[in-house]
Amino acid sequence: MTLIAVKREVAALIKQVFRGANVNAGDNLRRRNWRQVTVPKSSAIRRNVAFSEAVYEGKWQVEDMTCYLANDMKEAKQIMQTGSPALMIDPKGEMIEKLKPIAVVDAILAKKNLGTTRDMAPITIALGPGFTAGEDVDVVIETMRGHRLGRIIKEGSAIPNTGIPGVIKGFGKERVIHSPAKGILRNICHITDMVSKGQLLAKIETPEGTIVDVPASMDGLLRGLIRDGYPVTKGFKIADIDPRAEEYDNCFTISDKARCIAGGVLEALLYLKNNLTTDQKIEDS
Repeated sequence: MTLIAVKREVAALIKQVFRGANVNAGDNLRRRNWRQVTVPKSSAIRRNVAFSEAVYEGKWQVEDMTCYLANDMKEAKQIMQTGSPALMIDPKGEMIEKLKPIAVVDAILAKKNLGTTRDMAPITIALGPGFTAGEDVDVVIETMRGHRLGRIIKEGSAIPNTGIPGVIKGFGKERVIHSPAKGILRNICHITDMVSKGQLLAKIETPEGTIVDVPASMDGLLRGLIRDGYPVTKGFKIADIDPRAEEYDNCFTISDKARCIAGGVLEALLYLKNNLTTDQKIEDS
């Protein structure tokens, strides 16, 4: 689960159990001075541009900003006072009640509501399908690629998930690799590797003690791969191949989709903040 909470205009809390690359959208918020706090294990695929790696490494740089893992609230505040994002491991979301943030952004991208309610904060925002604006949260941000990507939805829901990734140079579903079995992922290739169709990318160590190969589904640039040692289920998304060999730099920069979604969240935050009641504004002061 990923919950981004914003305290006033410069502090934020994120409760995250990362799913796929969803953290990238949250990462992009740091460019607008919203501060992050986050989770336990990360299943981020585009790990080079995911602050979730700080959970393992203690700190992680995405483009021109470095995020630091904080062990407690005092340390998190010290980090944020320097202008850097702070991450906290908070699987139960207990920091939301402690911080009483002005806003909570549900960026889980689970295609369903896993427990976010409008009473969590004066402002509540959710990304993608599974939420109804005005009922589950105040507004929903569209996450489907196309003309409506990043738009604020004030009534109703986002476009349902199709399960088909964006098409690049004629390749769609082939770009995404799912685990062929349940078990522990053991990587052989690395992000930024050029791979060929059928090449061994990783292996799955199953509970029964067998080894299942994970081959590349196509030729291209390995843009994303879940961290080595991550426990996966059969069908779990574990890797992403880009057919464009010339797009090597994309492995180290935030995607256009993430930037668009983050921009929609920022617009929604500013719009909703300007429409808070007097009592809510006093409470936040």
